[in-house]
Amino acid sequence: MSEHMSLPEHDRDIGEPNRFDRANVSTGEMELADRAALRRVAGLSTELEDITEVEYRQLRLERVVLVGVWTGSDAQEAEASMTELARLAETAGSEVLDGLVQRRDRPDTATYIGSGKVAELREIVIATGCDTVVCDGELSPGQLRQLEEKLKVKVIDRTALILDIFAQHARSKEGKAQVELAQLSYMMPRLRGWGQAMSRTGGGIGTRGPGETKLETDKRRINKRMAKLRKELRAMGTVRETMRGMRKSNDVPSVAIAGYTNAGKSSLLNAITGAGALVEDALFATLDPTTRRSETPDGRVHTLTDTVGFVRHLPHQLVEAFRSTLEEVADSDLLVHVVDASDPLPERQVSAVREVFNDIIAERDTPMPPELLVVNKIDAADEVTLTRLRHLFTGAVFVSAHSGEGIEHLRQVIAERLPRTDVELEVFVPYARGEVVARVHAEGVVLDEKHTDDGTELRARVLPPLAGALDEFVVRH
Repeated sequence: MSEHMSLPEHDRDIGEPNRFDRANVSTGEMELADRAALRRVAGLSTELEDITEVEYRQLRLERVVLVGVWTGSDAQEAEASMTELARLAETAGSEVLDGLVQRRDRPDTATYIGSGKVAELREIVIATGCDTVVCDGELSPGQLRQLEEKLKVKVIDRTALILDIFAQHARSKEGKAQVELAQLSYMMPRLRGWGQAMSRTGGGIGTRGPGETKLETDKRRINKRMAKLRKELRAMGTVRETMRGMRKSNDVPSVAIAGYTNAGKSSLLNAITGAGALVEDALFATLDPTTRRSETPDGRVHTLTDTVGFVRHLPHQLVEAFRSTLEEVADSDLLVHVVDASDPLPERQVSAVREVFNDIIAERDTPMPPELLVVNKIDAADEVTLTRLRHLFTGAVFVSAHSGEGIEHLRQVIAERLPRTDVELEVFVPYARGEVVARVHAEGVVLDEKHTDDGTELRARVLPPLAGALDEFVVRH
């Protein structure tokens, strides 16, 4: 997003409120005008040209205007944040009519963008006929109430938008419970009502005096529901912990695939294992973790788990609710961190994901597992971009899950990074104990095999439990 923007001719009737002639003003005046302007973000509209399709979409999609506050000096980051907000809005099932950014030192404590700009935004809301205003930040209850009163349309913030997407995409019982808990946690301080809804229960003779408002009743019900959900999630977390414990007791190494939403984690899981996980070009297409069995090129068995995606400013309610799921990352032996090569600011993706990782690890005694950075979608990036990323992410593996380029190299690197828990030994097994040879083939990696007159000589790598069972057949040199 360039710092100075011009509007298309057809938008000038509802255009930038503080337009000015740059040829006749000083640099200081231009800067002042820039800071005061509520400006459009170009290219965010998703209105369709075909009239039949428009009429169909208007029946099912909310029409939204996006509003953000630009507080830093990096205009590119502000544009990326608003573009991501537009994609989130589309994923939630809405039609983006316009996107506007207000440059300020900090968001206004009362109305987010300032009272004067709220009046201007109201004119834009009327002109575009939008149903909802989406703010690129988490609004306080007071800001939310003020904006709705002044704009006369529904107002939601980035957090509510992400929670809505999670609610639409949750499929498993655990996922639905996690999302509901996050939504209730977000809703609790924002409960409000209108007119009689907040009055005391009942009215007239015999009902005066102390009573309970509907707001208090709602809060009590929400608290009870949240307590029940936490109890259910603790039980589900115990099951998940038991499954992780079984894998660890069997000495099966685990690999967690994590990264930004829509970076291609599920595609990568499918490319490595043929898992058949849902792949869709949408934000948060998959929420429920998928674990699949895989083998390294040298035959070692391990698990691959596709975890929930992250995003800039991931709501803390979601991090808390999905803690048991995200602990798959902390308990893994290797973390495969997937980055989208086609994203304008991939380094910001990496920072956002690592910030969540740090939040999870901070509450645990275990250290962060080793990280393997994987840059995906190289088929969608040009050579200049890839050269910059290779310089930026030294040691990263560059792949395309779509075309398969680099996948075999990635499997080899995963094999090298996984901890080796197996042991190499030589055994001599009599022909009468053919079941032992079969077990070595099934559970270990046979490096050399020779048949003699009396039995089978094997050199193999096996896990410790099998090594103990083979102790009587070990050849002592």
